[in-house]
Amino acid sequence: MKMRYYLLAFATLAGMVSCDKYLDQMPDNRTEVDTEEKVAALLVSAYSRHNYTMITNFIADDMDNNAEVVTGSPGEFFHELWNWKDITYTNNSAPQNVWEDLFGVIACANQALEAIEELGGPQASQSLGASYGEALMCRAYAHFVLVNLFCLNYNSQTSDTDLGIPYMDAPERGLNPAYERGNVKEVYERIEQDIEEGMPYVRDEYAAPKYHFTRQASYAFAARFYLFYEKWEKAVAYADLCLGVEPQTMMRDYNELQNNYSTIGDARRAYNSSSNKCNLLINTGYSNIGTYFANSSGSSKYYAYTSLINQTEGLLAPMPWKGDPTTAMAASDLRWRTHTYNVSALSYTILWKVSYEFEITNPVAGTGYAHTVYPPLKVDETLLVRAEAYIMLKQYDKAMEDLNLWSNNYYSSRIEMTPESVTDFYNRMKYYKWDEPTAKKHLHPAFAIDAEGSTQESMLQLVLNCRRTENWGEGLRWFDIKRYGIEIYRRAVNGNGQLAAATDSLKVDDPRRAIQVPVRCIDAGLQPNPRNNQ
Repeated sequence: MKMRYYLLAFATLAGMVSCDKYLDQMPDNRTEVDTEEKVAALLVSAYSRHNYTMITNFIADDMDNNAEVVTGSPGEFFHELWNWKDITYTNNSAPQNVWEDLFGVIACANQALEAIEELGGPQASQSLGASYGEALMCRAYAHFVLVNLFCLNYNSQTSDTDLGIPYMDAPERGLNPAYERGNVKEVYERIEQDIEEGMPYVRDEYAAPKYHFTRQASYAFAARFYLFYEKWEKAVAYADLCLGVEPQTMMRDYNELQNNYSTIGDARRAYNSSSNKCNLLINTGYSNIGTYFANSSGSSKYYAYTSLINQTEGLLAPMPWKGDPTTAMAASDLRWRTHTYNVSALSYTILWKVSYEFEITNPVAGTGYAHTVYPPLKVDETLLVRAEAYIMLKQYDKAMEDLNLWSNNYYSSRIEMTPESVTDFYNRMKYYKWDEPTAKKHLHPAFAIDAEGSTQESMLQLVLNCRRTENWGEGLRWFDIKRYGIEIYRRAVNGNGQLAAATDSLKVDDPRRAIQVPVRCIDAGLQPNPRNNQ
């Protein structure tokens, strides 16, 4: 019997668990996925349209509260985000929409996989095999994002009891299904199974390959997954496959960005372009995140990446190749310049990279949708994935090769680092305090690392700082905070633009490190994440 893909029935998990009468009868809007071409077309919908980066940028440590400096308010959604509250307000970037969108991605992947089986399986043709590999990668990646957003980070100590997410590996047939969250360990095991099963089938033959899981993009995803999974050797192995023997030939050309694009719009489009070798996968999403990382004033800077953050622990923080752990770098030390603007007493810094495009759907009213375009997988970040895995394997010379390669590409004024010079540098730097910020923060991972002051701990400080710089504005810093148990603070800036108070902190064992699952799902019976007041 031909498999039918019911467009309404399988839209989102949230819809499935929140509506008892959701499918009293089959919808009329349906199509049969009964050819190889239809399977491939279906997988175009197996990529997210609501990205998580707004959430993870605001809940990490790259924002201060500037309420006394700027006028206006960004709204309750952003207040809840920044204060690590369970989100009750919604917009295109809200956790509820990210949750629903990713489970919609998973539903598309599952429908494609079922269709492939009914058409003879992945061995039946090269086209079906390629779709099979892509569907498994899309399903694995969507679950990977979900588990890292809505659960505690994977660790070998507690993940067999930490709440996971429902792992959807087949199309939903029931009208009122019950879902169990399982645990994080089980989710990671099933992601690994999908990656390893799908990888041999992944191909590169697409009209727009950067919008699909090609082999190189799949290798980059697998490398990051195994880094988070604490399987360092496999992280290195997949990073090797992604990077090849000359990764420098694929890295981002910052000189080209600096010299050829003089407006923020052009620079952002160039950074996120599919023509860049360094961008391995391109996603689009409904989001106005670009307005918060641009030269806009007022309420969008209520929470902002201040110049203080930038100079003490961010893009211009002291780094080992400059020698002095107490002196910030100059903007001219970067191959790609930061841009600093002022609102009243507030000085804030941005890079021209976080995309903003507006799609007009009603020309008369001038209304439409805000979009962002971003690369969730990049060559430069994969290089740092490998460096971190090497550090965990204590192969410091190999890690240093990757870190020198990355830093030489990003910064214009520097010297070659060695494990010894890095260790000396970080031993001369003080650990971070909220009112005396530095780029060196206490690390509390569940996995074992050497003592503070050791070569391993010092090199981990470096790679985490490099990752924070590389991934600025792209939302990955939050996952590093979780993986390494880094304590972060909510800080208020006074009317003079100086740090005034720490209003809250996120400790190592704070359950708010797992974003609360959507209210609609909780109301339908899905187990919520625990909170300290429960």
